[in-house]
Amino acid sequence: MLRSPTRFRLCRGRARSIGRNCCFGTLLLLATGGLGFAQLNVVVVRPKEIHDVLVNPGMGITTFQRFNGQEPNPPLKWSEVGPVAKLPQAPTKPDFPDTSISYCRWYWNVLETEPGKFHWEIVDLALEEARAHGQTLAIRLMPYSNQDSLPVWYRNSGARRANKATDKDGEIWQPDFSDPLFLKYWGELVAEAGKRYDGNPYLDSVDISSVGYWGEGWSPYMPAFAYQKELIDIWLDTFQRTPLLMNFDEQQALTYGTAHGAGWRLDCLGDMRTSSTNPYFPAEMLEIYPQQVVRAGIQDVWQHKPVSLEVCFTVAGWKERGYDVDYILDQALRWHVTSVNIKSSPIPSEWKSQFENFQKKMGYRFILRRLEYPKTVEAGSMMPLHMWWLNAGVAPIYRDFLLAVELRSTKTATIIRIPVDVRKWLPGDAVFDGTLYVPENLTEGPYDFRVAMLDPRTEQPAIRFAIEGRQDDGWYAMGSLTVKTR
Repeated sequence: MLRSPTRFRLCRGRARSIGRNCCFGTLLLLATGGLGFAQLNVVVVRPKEIHDVLVNPGMGITTFQRFNGQEPNPPLKWSEVGPVAKLPQAPTKPDFPDTSISYCRWYWNVLETEPGKFHWEIVDLALEEARAHGQTLAIRLMPYSNQDSLPVWYRNSGARRANKATDKDGEIWQPDFSDPLFLKYWGELVAEAGKRYDGNPYLDSVDISSVGYWGEGWSPYMPAFAYQKELIDIWLDTFQRTPLLMNFDEQQALTYGTAHGAGWRLDCLGDMRTSSTNPYFPAEMLEIYPQQVVRAGIQDVWQHKPVSLEVCFTVAGWKERGYDVDYILDQALRWHVTSVNIKSSPIPSEWKSQFENFQKKMGYRFILRRLEYPKTVEAGSMMPLHMWWLNAGVAPIYRDFLLAVELRSTKTATIIRIPVDVRKWLPGDAVFDGTLYVPENLTEGPYDFRVAMLDPRTEQPAIRFAIEGRQDDGWYAMGSLTVKTR
């Protein structure tokens, strides 16, 4: 019987579709020897999504100048002075989110009281405290502020001053940032910090601190960009392994720092003023920030390096001023934010639901949608595996965590790494279709099939997924399979 051309085309199209979509089935067919048996041999898991706020490494709301479980600041006040001694725990659980990052910063006059006499025990203690409280540490070293002066020894070193004592701002000794002595001494502090801390696994990130109050990069006495560049380069040269964050205020410096591998941060998330006559405190959220991102060409930096934000005032300060919290948080998500410093001040009760929703979207959020693996495998053979993941956050993960499967019996366990780079999982879907080698030394019998994302240093589960099934040791139970031996 002759088939009509139309029917033939339809059948041929269906064959092509089946060929494109059945690679996984073909692997199972080859592994088991028959299509019907292959279909029976597949375990399909569709994990149930959960909607909790997840505390995960390198992302989320941070504590500021303190650590998890310690008393928050008052609603409208905070301190710029970093901790130099252990702080007590609060008598009851504070009204503040649990976090994975503590953000601390210290002034030069505390860290180097005499030329070359560095008090790294201050930073060492903060690293120890962060680790003890289940956090990593993000830091900034600051030259001075409008209330905290440069070290006395520096001011007496022969370094040039940019203003006079009789000037309007004469109470603050303003340095000449083009002075070779500033580059020399500030550069020595940065270099020593890098030697001691670069690559420390408990150091989350380091701010590039250059000129001006708090090292934010702006000043009434800005040097030419050639001098700014030198002050940025000392950080780029010194911190090769720990992520750096470039402060936002000067467009040319922002472009330069991010082009050379830094992420970016800004210090005044939430400033909703519509106008300003102060050239050093412009109307950020509605004027400067959104345009600066475009003009600096940093729209896509988030795909490879983190974006970290710090609130202007405190969150309660936003409420006091009548600011639009939904606009502010939505804008932060549009910038693909990974972490936010809210000054360790409490979130107004009326806004807690908005912040919980915000926390569920910021950074990365991994959901395993579908998993397929064989019911029976042979030791010493390749096991087909299919995974469909969703990153429901607004940013990727920036450290190279290891996605892995564990096969665990009552007698033994083996971990099999899945060959994927999870840093490439931008917001949206990710699929793995491939095979894993089942070790030949596995004994015959039933095994639990578990999934986790491991810290590359400790090889222990480190990431919480937005699914059910997490066990006490951090692995996620997916089902079971049987290992056969020849």
